[in-house]
Amino acid sequence: MADPQPIDARIEAKLRSHLKIEHFEIADTSGNCGSSFAVVIVAPDFARKMTLARHKMVNQILVEEIAQLHAFSQKTFTPEQWAKEQSK
Repeated sequence: MADPQPIDARIEAKLRSHLKIEHFEIADTSGNCGSSFAVVIVAPDFARKMTLARHKMVNQILVEEIAQLHAFSQKTFTPEQWAKEQSK
């Protein structure tokens, strides 16, 4: 049986259950048909990990959800990197 929760809500819930998220944004980049999403994730879990390792971590958490999407893009930051990003 399909999950009744919208996919964006499932993505957020799953990430929050696996990571200590301090900031999260999700945007439907498919023109609201729900097939493409972009996320911004800020979590201390990303400390001392290269971008590729962070993305692999997120992809493993969301393996089922990503399989249902046309496109998925992510930006991952530590809280320190996010603070710098916000001050630009």
